[in-house]
Amino acid sequence: MSILNYFVPLQNKMRLRHSLYILTVLVLCACSETKYVPEGEYLLNKVSVKSAPKTKDVDPSVMKAYARQHGNSRWFSAMKVPLATYSLSGRDSSKWINRVLKSIGEAPVIYDSASTRKSMEDMQMQLVNMGFLRASVDAMTRAKDKKVDVTYLLHPGPSYSIRQVDYVVHDSLIAELLQLDKEENRGLKKGMRFSVENLDNERKKITRKLNNLGYYRFNKEYITYQADSVAGTREIDLVLVLRQPTDKNGNKLPHQRYMVRDVHYSSGDPEDSTIHLRQGVLRRNTFVKENDYYSAEDLQNTYNHFGRLGAVRYTNISWEEQPDSNLLDCQIQVSTNKPSTISIQPEGTNTAGDFGFAASLTYQNRNLFKGSENLSIELRGAYEAIKGLEGYSNHNFLEYSLGTKLTFPRFIAPFLPSGFQRRVNATSEVSLLYDLQNRPEFHRRVFTVGWRYKWNNPNHHDTYRLDLLDLNYVSMPWISETFRREYLDDTSSRNAILRYNYENLFIMRLGVGYTYNNGIIAIKANAETAGNLLGLAAKTFGFHKNQEGQYTFLDIAYAQYVRADIELTRNIKFDYNNQLVFHAGLGIAYPYGNSTILPFEKRYFSGGANSVRGWSVRTLGPGKYISKDGRIDFINQTGDMRLDLNMEYRAHLFWKLGLALFVDAGNIWTLRSYDEQPGGQFSFSEFWKQLAFSYGLGFRFNFDYFILRFDMGMKAVNPAYQEGDEHYPIIHPKLSRDFAFHFAVGLPF
Repeated sequence: MSILNYFVPLQNKMRLRHSLYILTVLVLCACSETKYVPEGEYLLNKVSVKSAPKTKDVDPSVMKAYARQHGNSRWFSAMKVPLATYSLSGRDSSKWINRVLKSIGEAPVIYDSASTRKSMEDMQMQLVNMGFLRASVDAMTRAKDKKVDVTYLLHPGPSYSIRQVDYVVHDSLIAELLQLDKEENRGLKKGMRFSVENLDNERKKITRKLNNLGYYRFNKEYITYQADSVAGTREIDLVLVLRQPTDKNGNKLPHQRYMVRDVHYSSGDPEDSTIHLRQGVLRRNTFVKENDYYSAEDLQNTYNHFGRLGAVRYTNISWEEQPDSNLLDCQIQVSTNKPSTISIQPEGTNTAGDFGFAASLTYQNRNLFKGSENLSIELRGAYEAIKGLEGYSNHNFLEYSLGTKLTFPRFIAPFLPSGFQRRVNATSEVSLLYDLQNRPEFHRRVFTVGWRYKWNNPNHHDTYRLDLLDLNYVSMPWISETFRREYLDDTSSRNAILRYNYENLFIMRLGVGYTYNNGIIAIKANAETAGNLLGLAAKTFGFHKNQEGQYTFLDIAYAQYVRADIELTRNIKFDYNNQLVFHAGLGIAYPYGNSTILPFEKRYFSGGANSVRGWSVRTLGPGKYISKDGRIDFINQTGDMRLDLNMEYRAHLFWKLGLALFVDAGNIWTLRSYDEQPGGQFSFSEFWKQLAFSYGLGFRFNFDYFILRFDMGMKAVNPAYQEGDEHYPIIHPKLSRDFAFHFAVGLPF
């Protein structure tokens, strides 16, 4: 008997044993579900909502939200593991294990017939509100083994529509302002469905408009409807009536239109009456203006703009009516934070198995010039013990950095219209950073200067960013003789990509960014270019060229490239506990002019916690490239193009714990052909064959303020190998070769 014949039956036995174990657990869970259901009661097993046959106008999944009782939560919409966990506990509450099982589990939901009747009434009322005036709802129950399934059957009946609508406004000034006699100013139209939602939306729209035109005390209760059904049809004649207030004798009065007389500012601190903000800052963030009509929109904008000032703790705005007049005084109370704070942040580091620690000391002033300008200064130090490097004198890694950032809560730019500046929330930021890195192989110095803008419209889901100026100077003052001999100068292992990234380099870039997120669809796009202004100056003024034929600025070759990235995320929520998320990311960068290779920081890599999770970070690609030297080959496993495709099913389990199942695909490629990266160049006819695939599962601990993520991925298709077991690890898995573990903070996308 061959060894293969021995192991195959053994593998089948193991699979059978695992299947029996899983089946036993499921049976035990199912049997224990009713353990804590009292006699004469039923466990609510399942709740479903269905529409009567041939009904297309009502979505049953939407109506399910009106059911007052739902069954116990299920993992992946199938297994009631939280209930089973609760049922595993004993009845003796003095034992800690029973208390723990009950706390992390979920108590059984006991069926309540009164809740079912209330649910039927709520669903019927909602159908009527939607325009189905003759709607009815039935509830059917099916009980078995102390469990009950409840099915709500919707009978919406025919919907009603508006035949004609009239607007009656008794106040002549309001009638002139609203101009509801014109069809385009009306929200209710002939043929529109007669529904409470449509009627209420019109009331809200008129109320909002009047509140912004000075009508401080107007509310939607002044707007009523008169409806009359047309005999023999499913149509409604509708009249909207905008009523006037009355005095104590029942006499009708015109609605009062208010103007702002004065705007006053005060401190919210009874011990300190000083407002630690300049008057210009107070006025710039105040949209309520003297001698203007009262506006609810201006009031909300004032709250929003003061709320985004880091120096402000809270804002309270009150109004005082002046007797026998239509004048209002506005009192704005502004309470400010303490301006200065100092914090210390320790952290642990782990790079390629080398453990270390780091600490940062941060000073922050949130009101530097009395205008809520935020100044932060951070001093950071890091140490890492490096092992396994032979031929190097120093076996430790040291890093020191000093960075400062100054943020203004507005645009600091000339020629911008004041209306635009007041309409958006904007910040202007200038930053400087000096970073010193000492490794056994080399010493690196990085100096960075940046000036950028960020802004968004508070009424939209869009955010914009402009990196107006970003300067990076990278200096390599020392490279060890061993590193230079083995990797930079050795003709047998000379690597142009590696050598380029260990030379002095200057980057002058301009970038733009855009993000959109409405909770369902998220878009993130960025584009940047570098070296164009320097390239124009070099040709105009004849800059010096180095031995490689590159123009230099201050005797340093500058980088020239263009880069663009876009990411799309789509979130499909099945219910509160289950959702499916799709993600796609594409990035392309191209060096040109003064550069034939992208700077290392601008090149793409694949693998890791936010990419194809069957590979460790920087270990996938480019293309079908196979790593040859694990000590330094990470420099070759970079590219000019990136593609990521991800699908993740997320489920809440219990307590703070969530589970995710994922499938990832992607890779990186180079746009040019490099000798050091054979098989890495992108080709339209070949790239789809070079997509890497992985699958896995992960656990997430959601602590509200942050999420700890543990993902375990397995390779499924490895493009580095064209045939054999290593090309299809999904068929021939090997844990030591195909498994990757990732720890991260936050969701991958």
